[in-house]
Amino acid sequence: MHIRKKYALSLLLCVAVLVCVTAFLVAGRVHADHPGDVSAASQAAPRAAVAMVERTTISNTLSIAGEFLPYQEVELHAKVAGYIRKINVDIGDRVRTGQLLAILEIPELSAQVHQADAEVRHSEEEILRADDEVNRAKADYAAVHAAYVRLKQAAEQRAGLIAEQELDDAMGKDGSAEAQVEAAKSSLSAAKLQLNVSKANAEHYSALSDYSRITAPFDGVVTWRYADTGALIQAGTSNETSMPVVKLAQINILRLRMPVPESLAASVREGEPADIRVQATNEHLSGTVTRFTNSLDRSTRSMQVEVDVPNKGFELSPGMYADVSLRVQNQNNALTVPIQAVSKSGEKSVVLLVNSDDLVEQREIRTGIEDPNRVQVLSGLNEGDRVIVGNLAAFQPGQKVAPKVSTMVNAKYGEPERQ
Repeated sequence: MHIRKKYALSLLLCVAVLVCVTAFLVAGRVHADHPGDVSAASQAAPRAAVAMVERTTISNTLSIAGEFLPYQEVELHAKVAGYIRKINVDIGDRVRTGQLLAILEIPELSAQVHQADAEVRHSEEEILRADDEVNRAKADYAAVHAAYVRLKQAAEQRAGLIAEQELDDAMGKDGSAEAQVEAAKSSLSAAKLQLNVSKANAEHYSALSDYSRITAPFDGVVTWRYADTGALIQAGTSNETSMPVVKLAQINILRLRMPVPESLAASVREGEPADIRVQATNEHLSGTVTRFTNSLDRSTRSMQVEVDVPNKGFELSPGMYADVSLRVQNQNNALTVPIQAVSKSGEKSVVLLVNSDDLVEQREIRTGIEDPNRVQVLSGLNEGDRVIVGNLAAFQPGQKVAPKVSTMVNAKYGEPERQ
């Protein structure tokens, strides 16, 4: 009985071992025949945030500091030398076009004006006299000519009635009287020319006399006063070191001038928008490019660009600085990708493209305009392609991924979502 129990126990142990070996062999065969049936969790394709290649408007913005300058600024000099008889303005005064700023005392100029006026009157009298002389010469010529004609007719009617000598004398007097008329006319013409000379001379001194009154050439503010009452002012045209009377600036409009680097100078266009933030007043203004020099400063390799800024309330002052954001490049309907999709190494730019089989491809692209959020694609991609955005180092070419269109913080230009 005891032997039978041992035999049965040994038999059961053998059967159990055989079952385990059989199960192991079957499991190995199944694993060999179906290698893809390994744990789905460990073999699932990783998720990849992608963005579509699309057409948008893209621009490049340059941030640069600019300085406010007067729209016009001039130092007013005296054209003639003289003493300041009266000065009507001081620094800070606002003046209007044509307003009298100062009056000069120029005694010798007054005498010259009177002399020139006298010469005009003398020339006018000379014209009257010459005109009378012409009339007298014409009357004399008429009488002498009539006498000559009568003598000539009588000599022709009766030969020998008039002596030849008498006829010759009458003809000579006729010619002389005619010459006197022409001489009188020439004297009249000379007198008229002299009148023109006298008038021009009078206008010259009258104009110089007008320069004794210094007036404002435009609406503006007196920014400096150089002379006081009684000061001797030299003529600005004869002395390069002559002292001006006042300095005047037009500030109801200001020029905001800024230097644009050589690399972007060719992209500046008149009318491009400019975003302006004034440092001193913390004001935020908008404007457009009004003008630029079209040439580079050789010392700084930059081009001067100006924006006209209205200043009707005079809140802004010349010399203030402003931070300007200037759009220097703009492209409509450009093919673009998010900047997070582009990896750069030197001059080479690449993206990771997810193809129609959800496999990763590395694609080299040529880029154009770049703004803080997007990059223009000139070649290498097509509209509608999908590119991976963010964490590019986690993916390799040929890798199978599960693409998901990224939800941006900003619908178009935000950051990619975190996976």
